[in-house]
Amino acid sequence: MTKTYSPVAPSQLANELNAAFESAEARTICRAIGRALDHFNISEVARQTGLQRTSIYRAFGDEQLPHFSTVLGVLTVLGLEMRVVPRRRRKKSPN
Repeated sequence: MTKTYSPVAPSQLANELNAAFESAEARTICRAIGRALDHFNISEVARQTGLQRTSIYRAFGDEQLPHFSTVLGVLTVLGLEMRVVPRRRRKKSPN
């Protein structure tokens, strides 16, 4: 059976990934990117990034953390880009 892919707006992907980035936990971010990849044809992502499909699955699963170049390449194919902004300070909770 052929898997069908549902189109997803880059803004929706950005919102989901930004929530993961707020955690500042590499594995949380990688799992979120992995979930975002469910909306795409991995063979096409692999072709466009120059990576092997198995490398993409490993990088955004729980097996290992990806190289930064892998993250950048995949985000680019997903129609996203990374930016650096000052971290918002969290308000201290009253005691």
